[in-house]
Amino acid sequence: MKNPDSGSAGPGGLTRLRATIRDQWDELSASERTVAQYLASAPAEQVMFASAQQLSTASGTSNATVVRALQRLGYAGLPALKRELAADFTSALAPEVRLKRRIAHVGHDLETIWSDVFEETQDRIDQCRRLTGADDLQRAVEALAEAREVFCYGVAACELAARHLALALGRIGRRARFVGATGFALADPLLSLAQGDTVVIFQPGRPLHELAVLVERARAVGAKVVFVTDELGEAFGDRVDAVLTAPHTPTGNTNEALTGLVVADALLLALTTLDETRAVEHSHQLTALREQLLPHREPRTRRT
Repeated sequence: MKNPDSGSAGPGGLTRLRATIRDQWDELSASERTVAQYLASAPAEQVMFASAQQLSTASGTSNATVVRALQRLGYAGLPALKRELAADFTSALAPEVRLKRRIAHVGHDLETIWSDVFEETQDRIDQCRRLTGADDLQRAVEALAEAREVFCYGVAACELAARHLALALGRIGRRARFVGATGFALADPLLSLAQGDTVVIFQPGRPLHELAVLVERARAVGAKVVFVTDELGEAFGDRVDAVLTAPHTPTGNTNEALTGLVVADALLLALTTLDETRAVEHSHQLTALREQLLPHREPRTRRT
């Protein structure tokens, strides 16, 4: 095995990776050792921006071997490893430097750009599907189905998924509203949160102070909480009703809200099937209202 201390990243994700490889070396198969050896010796940025296909090609193995090796090393998948490496990358470099390096990695080849975005999208969605258990999904759907009103909370990049869920819930006959306030401004929507309500929080990793206040307020008044997150499940898991995993982007090449939107759509479809009559009726009313709001057009007269 090559020197595990070679590479281009500081302490953190890469250090853990190399330590894990040393500890698990005897448990790895020959092909898995080949993958591990490559991961330990390659520059961290190269691994962070690589797809499973690129890693398999670089290590002379297969996609399946890369996935097995990562799982044997304790990672849920390639996105999980990338997130740990990205934490070092993010903390050590200014945003503009990270952007320049990302651009340098992608280059100007349109086919590569197209491929990189779709591969990361697929990786994130695959992991999103795999990491959320059926029990958590069931609890989340039940919390929403029983809710008097749903508060959909999201700030910054997470605002998109929260707004989407609130809007779409209204369209299938569920009372819902978007909340994106921070600081003192959050006190007003918190005041109206009541027993029988459900809060859906979209926040991948940053432990905002507002999240703790929001969860505690919900617990105090008897409201339920569904947390859609990547890294905060363990911190909030014992205080909320359900945690749905939505992996965020390790590279910045795909939209942060991507997996949150997918999770929201799954919840919406489940709720639609639970009360098809209500959903269809509200869809009909929505269509009728839209038609009333269209400019009135005089029928065309035929030319003689």
